[in-house]
Amino acid sequence: MSRSAVRAFAALNAVRPPDQPSPVLGKAVVLGGSVAGLLAARVLSDYAESVLIIDRDDPQISGARPGVPQGTQLHALLPGGLFQLERLFPGFRKQAIAQGAIEAPPATRRSYLDGRLKVVVPDDADSLAGSRPLLEGLIRQHVLRLPNVKTFTARATGLVIEGEAVTGVRCDVGGVPGVEGGDLVVDAMGRSSRLSDWLERAGWERPATRRMPVHLNYATALFRRPEQDPPAKVVLALHTPATMTDVAGAAFFAIEDGRWMAMMAGYGDDRPGSTAEDFVRRLREQFPPEFGEVTANEMLGDVQTYHHADSRRRDFHALRRCPARLVSVGDAVASFNPVYGQGMTAAALHAACLSAYLRSDPDLTTPARHFLALQKVVVDAAWSTSTSADLALPHFDGPYPRGYRISSWVSRQIIAATITDVETARRFNDVVSMQEHPLSLATPGVILGAIRANRRAR
Repeated sequence: MSRSAVRAFAALNAVRPPDQPSPVLGKAVVLGGSVAGLLAARVLSDYAESVLIIDRDDPQISGARPGVPQGTQLHALLPGGLFQLERLFPGFRKQAIAQGAIEAPPATRRSYLDGRLKVVVPDDADSLAGSRPLLEGLIRQHVLRLPNVKTFTARATGLVIEGEAVTGVRCDVGGVPGVEGGDLVVDAMGRSSRLSDWLERAGWERPATRRMPVHLNYATALFRRPEQDPPAKVVLALHTPATMTDVAGAAFFAIEDGRWMAMMAGYGDDRPGSTAEDFVRRLREQFPPEFGEVTANEMLGDVQTYHHADSRRRDFHALRRCPARLVSVGDAVASFNPVYGQGMTAAALHAACLSAYLRSDPDLTTPARHFLALQKVVVDAAWSTSTSADLALPHFDGPYPRGYRISSWVSRQIIAATITDVETARRFNDVVSMQEHPLSLATPGVILGAIRANRRAR
């Protein structure tokens, strides 16, 4: 079972769009026009004659969008996500850089753990730093240029189900109800998705929802960046639970328009950096010198805060009975502690699941079980990465899964070895960037290598 998950994850990372569009359905309807919905629409454009994106926000809005309250916070586009975007939109990297995104090769990235600088992995993949509005805006430009993709500003209010299949969506436009028919409906309505309620109201099974309390408090601020090409462009500093006080970690990225974006995070009742004075003081006093150098520049605007209550997943794959012609993607299925930067990359992998499903010539009159099985591999991988770390948070008091003490000890050994050992760091980076399945770390060779590296370091 474990090896099959590793192989399936690797296969999804290798999924490419078809050379030529090959429609297997007429009209597809996507509910939600954020990153997950846009990427689903891009995939559907290869397999549907037409695609309609329904979203409450005007698709032409640039900058921060009302439907993305976390959009003002620091976002990471992991290498795994960048690879997926480059496949879906050839030239994405160059276009993002032309619009102001910052290329961050390994030599310009620094990562600290409990104040110790981690080893640089020389052949690690490049990252791209930019604000969420810039990256999402470029994805939106690409998708809305597709000839068979259209948008519709409306509020989705329910499903139309005939027999055993979804045949459309009910929507509201300025108080006027209407219906949009479709051969496939994709729920990309995010964490607040109402799909579970709609299914239950229509007499179908409601997916079980799992929650992992996180109570993460974010604070993000912008600073002027005088250097066009600074030596360090992406810097992260994390505190392990053993050393954590009221600040769990901090980071800063070089982003477009000559700015630094800096972030600080705390858990539970700890809300560090909620004022400009507190934000600057803590970065200077509790983190490596680079953080103080960033805060020496002019702060642009106010500190923006955000609270993330929990990680959650809706187990659509476990439904004994569900309607055909319906799938969910992105945060509507699973959303994780944003500290780990998995959101956009997970959405891209969900799009890869949709592509693999549609190219398999599926029977659309039956539930999308093949898609759900592929998506479960992605969700399980991201969920295990984030929640295994969250279980060690000081404010978390259980319940803990069976074997947690052993798995926690192994995780600590691997994470500690990433400070000094290049091979362990490379394997670990591949997992956290969602290019490899977490089970690829659970091998005797990796574990013994980490233990030996830690003994040498001591």
